[in-house]
Amino acid sequence: MAIIKEIICTEADGSLSFGNYTVAEKQKLEGFKVGEDTYKVRTHKDVTRLSKNGNLVLETVPGAAVHSLKISANGAVFSIEGNGSTMVTIELEKDTNYSIYIDDVNVDKIKSNLSGKVSFSIELNDSPQSVKIIKH
Repeated sequence: MAIIKEIICTEADGSLSFGNYTVAEKQKLEGFKVGEDTYKVRTHKDVTRLSKNGNLVLETVPGAAVHSLKISANGAVFSIEGNGSTMVTIELEKDTNYSIYIDDVNVDKIKSNLSGKVSFSIELNDSPQSVKIIKH
């Protein structure tokens, strides 16, 4: 896997891939349509942010590349790559308990806040890591 040259794309399975943590200048794409939804991506070495219909979907600080993001009623799954310690914030169901798995290892149990945000830190290196966030 590698950076997403198109900034955002839809994969064959309907998931989304986005982000380019290797660029110093901000790259932005607005108006990316998937069905009835409109996505906006902003990405560079300091931050990667995906919004859907004006609301946060996922943000990484510093920037990262997110591959095959799927969000469902039961949580989210994706792969992520970048450089060093990275804070990930994802918006899911509000006031709900989740387990976070990184490369199939349960690393944390967390409750989303009243706006549905879940934040966690992940140590990224040259190879993509799989993330599963599963609702209890």
